[in-house]
Amino acid sequence: MPDEYTHKEFEAMIDGAYGRLPETIRADTKNVAILLEDIPDKETVEELGLDSDTELLGLYKGVPRTERNNDAGFELPDTITLYRLAIEKESYESGKHVSDVIYETLFHELGHHFGHDEAGIEKREQEEFGED
Repeated sequence: MPDEYTHKEFEAMIDGAYGRLPETIRADTKNVAILLEDIPDKETVEELGLDSDTELLGLYKGVPRTERNNDAGFELPDTITLYRLAIEKESYESGKHVSDVIYETLFHELGHHFGHDEAGIEKREQEEFGED
């Protein structure tokens, strides 16, 4: 059975994971809100064609930095939503600590913020974590 953490404990692990990111990533991350939800809403599950609501670890929504118009005025922040129950499940199934799964998920979703496609993100994950 996966460990369950309170919302507050999970938020502390998110803060810690963000602090572990390479300085270059943190310095270049602009206008991004990191959100925490237990599971994705029904619309997201349907839109992404997921088999279950604990399949998605995180989701980036926004305009990648490579596609932004620097002349634009005020922009709402991009969002990265982390899904607590899926991350806890992944931690249990992989044997990794929850904080490591959070770190890897943030790393992945920030890759989208910087305009990388899945192949580019997978390459960077391989370099960072040594796994697929």
